[in-house]
Amino acid sequence: FDPIPSSNAKPPGVELWAVFDAPQHLIDALWKNLTHTLSGLFCASINFLESSTAYSAPEWSFPPASGKLRYGTLPREAVCTENLTPWLKLLPCRDKAGISMLLDRPSIYRGFYHSQRLHLTSTGSGSEGMDPGIILEQTLTVVLQPDSQRASLAHANEKHIQPSWSLSSIFGKQISGRCVLAETSNVYFLLDRGLVAELDHIHKENEKSEENVLISEKFWNNPSFELSAKPDRIFKEESSLLSKNASVLYKFEIEKYGESEPFDLGLFWKTPVVWLCQQAPLHANRFLMGSGNERGAIAISLKSTESSEGFMGSFFNDERCELRVDVFQVVPWYVKVYFHSLQVFVDQQPKAVSDIIEKIHVSPSKDKVSPGVMELVLTLPCSVSSAVLTIEFDKGFLHIDEYPPDANQGFDIPSAIVSFPNFHARMVFLENDSLNKSPLLSKFQEKSPVMSYTEVLLVPLTTPDFSMPYNVITITCTVFALYFGSLLNALRRRVAEEERFLKDK
Repeated sequence: FDPIPSSNAKPPGVELWAVFDAPQHLIDALWKNLTHTLSGLFCASINFLESSTAYSAPEWSFPPASGKLRYGTLPREAVCTENLTPWLKLLPCRDKAGISMLLDRPSIYRGFYHSQRLHLTSTGSGSEGMDPGIILEQTLTVVLQPDSQRASLAHANEKHIQPSWSLSSIFGKQISGRCVLAETSNVYFLLDRGLVAELDHIHKENEKSEENVLISEKFWNNPSFELSAKPDRIFKEESSLLSKNASVLYKFEIEKYGESEPFDLGLFWKTPVVWLCQQAPLHANRFLMGSGNERGAIAISLKSTESSEGFMGSFFNDERCELRVDVFQVVPWYVKVYFHSLQVFVDQQPKAVSDIIEKIHVSPSKDKVSPGVMELVLTLPCSVSSAVLTIEFDKGFLHIDEYPPDANQGFDIPSAIVSFPNFHARMVFLENDSLNKSPLLSKFQEKSPVMSYTEVLLVPLTTPDFSMPYNVITITCTVFALYFGSLLNALRRRVAEEERFLKDK
């Protein structure tokens, strides 16, 4: 339910979707031009999405842009430093000044997760009083850990304490000032709702006080943790219906720092703290069933999370309460799905498809033309603990020229998108006077649906013996060499002249 992971977490590989303001018959040609442009801009293989077998046109998954939206994925495209360099070139100061100085390549690529996101929006003359142009949003999501050696030395005797960290220990660099072309340059430090609730609980147990130490005057030196820098402003979130806890956001202005005094934010824990971030209502997984290279089945598993049991039971006590879940799945054309074989299991019990699936939109695949698309709208009871969708498929055959170089590794089925339209990731802060000045804070307040991406499936297909053409060529050439060599030798050799030559000799 946090805007940062909900809007920035993406599936493995490349995900590209675009909305075109053009007639319907020109959209496919514009999509092809867009993929080639982005491929050259970011030094990636996005141009492979130009083929009609690699993209689809969803109807319900992106409601504001039905009909004129194209969606494509490349599950096997890996992100590397050659993609990060052109991404940084879009920044006014690149990685030479400002917050982007923290983007140290070795620090980023040894992390647990990293994802680059580029969001372009064209604005008209009458939209929100802005001049016509293009709004560019660049987001780099990185999951890092502090230096394990320093953390182990600092807290050798305390095994369960959180490791202390600083920007220099994580990224290996410090911020020596803002970019001269940037109007504002801020660093925000967020304490999510689960951590704030745990810190309040620890403080009440130790001090027996109702005072909220996180927003008091000495918040940077409280009994639980200590910040190395003093924030310039504090924002406290309003309590929502789904969560009584409120997150706290600290704002640091970079323009006050320079080369003589660089900015290096650090967090030092004093007591062990364990907390859990608020998760989506259901946890989605996907896996393959069956064996062999002929048939198989795809299963999508939905399980209730521990954090969802509380608010589900407290806010939805009505027996008629329903939880809406949208599922969007794209399968390649060589995975021939039988949509009539769809089965639904709720709490390990089989259910009728018409009782659980409210709406369904199916676009069958066409061989070597378009992939198969399946969009589902599920209505599950709020007390559900698990739900499973299964659908069978047959594995097709490809031409030998259509196999990739690593065909024996298998073929990828893109991630399925599981969204919860009745739940939104949003943060509303109490102090609204500076929200218009900060694009990031205004972005937090936008309603974005909670989305989850499943795993990428690896499907083994029947592959030909790629060494057979080589074997045929070598055997054929050997036979021809022996035949023509013997024939030419017999034709050119003259037995009488050789005998006379031997007698004379």
